[in-house]
Amino acid sequence: MGTLEEGFVVPFSSDSDAHFDAVVGHLEDVITDEDFKLLQRNFINNCCQEFEDTEGNKLTYTPIFNEYISLAEKYIEEQLLERILGFTMATFTTLQHHRDEAVGDILQTLLTFTDFLAFKEMFLDCKAEKEGQRLDLSRGLVETSL
Repeated sequence: MGTLEEGFVVPFSSDSDAHFDAVVGHLEDVITDEDFKLLQRNFINNCCQEFEDTEGNKLTYTPIFNEYISLAEKYIEEQLLERILGFTMATFTTLQHHRDEAVGDILQTLLTFTDFLAFKEMFLDCKAEKEGQRLDLSRGLVETSL
């Protein structure tokens, strides 16, 4: 830590901290970008009929999950390579060590891309919406007596 003349403590920022901050900023830009959201929505819309809201999971979910992860990783990597000079996936994987330091939910959002239960829930939500089963809370709640 460094100090200013008036006694304020100023943390020194290392090059790796600055690089981490830059990568997180670019990651946030990539995953909040409309192109990424569209890629995600299209994939989910194309595959959501395969999913069922049951405790068990079908074997057919695994290749869909793997394809989704591959698609998301490829898109993110391509975007980061365009945005950050000298970026490597090794840099991306080192972010795991900084996950508690990140401001906001950016790294948590990235981690949910590989969380199967969150993945399945996205597809079930899409399927329910397509089938008109989504709860419409805009009309208020209905109270029934026991």
